[in-house]
Amino acid sequence: MSIYDHTINRLDGTPLDLHDYENQALLIVNVASKCGLTPQYEGLERMYEKYADRGFSVLGVPCNQFGGQEPGSSEEIATFCSVTYGVTFPLAEKVDVNGDERHPLYAELTAVADAEGRDGDIQWNFEKFLVAPGGQVTRFAPMVVPEDASLVKAVESALPG
Repeated sequence: MSIYDHTINRLDGTPLDLHDYENQALLIVNVASKCGLTPQYEGLERMYEKYADRGFSVLGVPCNQFGGQEPGSSEEIATFCSVTYGVTFPLAEKVDVNGDERHPLYAELTAVADAEGRDGDIQWNFEKFLVAPGGQVTRFAPMVVPEDASLVKAVESALPG
C-alpha cells in the first residue's frame, strides 16, 4: 500500500483523496492550536504560498494526543487557523498519530526514520513528513521549523519537474 492509498477526511468531513498529491511534494504535519510550536503555522503557510504553484502542498493533521493541545471541534480548529494564522493549506480531520487508534496513514509514516535515525511514535506536535512525488518520505522532528535550511532544501529538491 502506498501513502496515497490511505483514506482521510478534510476538517469539514469531506473525503480528501491523497492521490491528488501523488505528483507533488506534500508536507504532512500533525498540528495543534494550543502548543508552544503553534506559531509554526506562519512558516508553513509562507512555504505553502511560496511553492504551491510549483507542485507543493502542506497538509495539516490536527491531533490532540500531546498535552491536550488540540481540544477544539473541527469548526473551532478551522476558524483558529484561518483567523490567527491565515492558513489556506488543507487541513485534515483530527486523528490519533500514536497508539492503538493511530490513523493508518501515520502507521505508515512513522515507520520512516528522521535524520537522527529515530522512527516510531510521533514525538510531539508539528512533526513533519515530506512526501516526494512517487511516495518517498523524509521525516523531520517537531523543532525543525519551516524556515530550517534542511527542510527548505528537501522541499525544493522534492518539487516536481
